[in-house]
Parts: sequence; structure tokens; C-alpha cells
Amino acid sequence: MREMPKCLSSKKLSIFAFIFVLIADQLSKLCVLFYLNETITITSFFNLVLVKNKGVTFGLFGGIVSPNILVAFALFVITAIVIFMKKQEAYYRLPTAFIIAGAIGNIIDRIRYGAVIDFLDFHLYQYHWPAFNIADMAVVSGVFSLFFISYIEENKS
Repeated sequence: MREMPKCLSSKKLSIFAFIFVLIADQLSKLCVLFYLNETITITSFFNLVLVKNKGVTFGLFGGIVSPNILVAFALFVITAIVIFMKKQEAYYRLPTAFIIAGAIGNIIDRIRYGAVIDFLDFHLYQYHWPAFNIADMAVVSGVFSLFFISYIEENKS
């Protein structure tokens, strides 16, 4: 089995990815807040919408759980991830940078707006996937990458 590419374990790449994701997420949300007054249809399956998500994933527990509790929980999870990842191989850095940048992007929203700003709306006819944002994409891609790396590591022989 082939080795993981060394460039993917670079500290500089991970720091760059973290900063890039955080800036792209926050800038996109600012643009949505300032310029998106109504739903914009991009394609037959994709719209831009403004959704203020007061809950967690897919809007669950919206209005039930305080934003302060959600922020505290997210900070606890980030801290746990950082501590856990310090003991892992260097190629876990990049996916972890994506997860942490996404989590911090959504924490910033909860502190600034009392809700996470979501705006990417994919649908098939009347069936809509819950709206999401760049931070959410970063978290999901980071988690899937960690699973993939773990799978490769377990099957090395």
C-alpha cells in the first residue's frame, strides 16, 4: 500500500486551509446577509436562501437549547479534538484544520447573530436537503477524510 503524501501533513498547509476556510465562510455569510433579500434560483436543483439556524445540525433543537450552551459545547469538542489529534500522525492535521475552522465559523455566527447563517439549498422537486454553509461543508469533508485516513491506516499491510 502506498504512503500518504507528505504535502498533506504539512503544518503550513493545515494553517493555510484553516485560515482560508474561516475567511471564505465568514465572507460568504456577510455577502448573504447584505445582498440576499429573496431566494435566488441558480439551477433546477440549487438555490441561494437565507436561513438563520438556531438549532444544531439540520435545525434540530432550535429554540430549545441556548446559543450559549451550543457555543460552550462546540468549544469543548474543539478542545477535545485538538488534544486527541496531538497524539495522531501528521497527516491527520489537514482534515482536523477543516473541522476546527468550520466549527469556529459557526461559533462566530452564534455569538454575532444568535444563529448560524445557512444559505446553500439543494433540492429535488419538492424535497429539500436542509440549507447549509461553507463551515458545514468543511466539517463534513474533514470528518469523512478522517474516516478515510483511518480506514487506510487500518488496512495497511
